[in-house]
Amino acid sequence: MTRAWIPPVLMLLGGAALAAGLIAKGSPGTATALLLVFGLLAGVNSPLLFPRSVGAEEARRRSATDGRPVVFWRPGCAYCLRLRIRLGRRARRLHWVDIRRDQEGAAAVRAANDGDETVPTVVVAGRAHTNPDPAWVRGQLSV
Repeated sequence: MTRAWIPPVLMLLGGAALAAGLIAKGSPGTATALLLVFGLLAGVNSPLLFPRSVGAEEARRRSATDGRPVVFWRPGCAYCLRLRIRLGRRARRLHWVDIRRDQEGAAAVRAANDGDETVPTVVVAGRAHTNPDPAWVRGQLSV
């Protein structure tokens, strides 16, 4: 769990250090703007923007029951963020698996992508799709 928070915490600490330096030089306005930018970057790269993750086994079980897709993702992935944002509220209807937290999920992604941990990998009806178009994923929710 802590591994997913390392990049956002480092971004916040780095931004705070730079802001402190700017304040010491007499630029509080610039320091505030810089701190806001680093805070935004930290938020975008944190797990907070994504629906609550479940384990791969639990996601497969839920998907078998309700037919909804399973999304394998990791914090800091720009393509995962793109998918999440473009899905909007519909993202909560999918089953999300953070491969940094779940080794079984990471293994499933490697098996689907010839040994690579390429995310997002979306599994629909047992078939993996690597970095699919968000519109296609939305369409799978209405099926």
